[in-house]
Amino acid sequence: MARPRKFEEDLAIEAAMRAFWSAGYEATSTQDLCAATGLGRSSIYNTFASKHDLFERSLRHYMDERNAGLAELMEGELPIREKIRTVLWWAVEPDPRDPAGCLVVNSLVELGPRDPEIAELLRRDNDKRVGIVRTALEAARTRGELDADRDPLALARFLAATVSGLRVTARGGADRATLESIANTALSAF
Repeated sequence: MARPRKFEEDLAIEAAMRAFWSAGYEATSTQDLCAATGLGRSSIYNTFASKHDLFERSLRHYMDERNAGLAELMEGELPIREKIRTVLWWAVEPDPRDPAGCLVVNSLVELGPRDPEIAELLRRDNDKRVGIVRTALEAARTRGELDADRDPLALARFLAATVSGLRVTARGGADRATLESIANTALSAF
């Protein structure tokens, strides 16, 4: 019995996501996508309208996974400082099976300035992540875990920028001690 097409699409999107994450949009050829997904060129173009369509779907998949994990953490019972530390350490100690850096950050640098559709998708994703963290920080402030004079929106934006910076620094080859020092400095803001 053949596997359902949706299952195959999901696997292809996951594999393509990793290919784009490793090499970037421009450097990932159709042949690279065929090798990563196990699909032939005609299967890729029959399933996905274009390389750009496959990239966008891969990027959305990445964002959905990461945002779900962030929301789960931020809605949990840990103290806010521990939540923030966890987010920072996702960048300090990423899953060793994952490519270096962050697909969102990489895409922002590579495509953001010249692809308005992707730039808007990335902007909305950033707003969503900042919103998730801001809500958690506001709740923490209400509970007295965060000083009343602290601005949850500014802190959420700072965290997003710091994590992005950590991802770029890691992709550039920084060692763990460097990443930890950045993360610990950022944690002191909370």
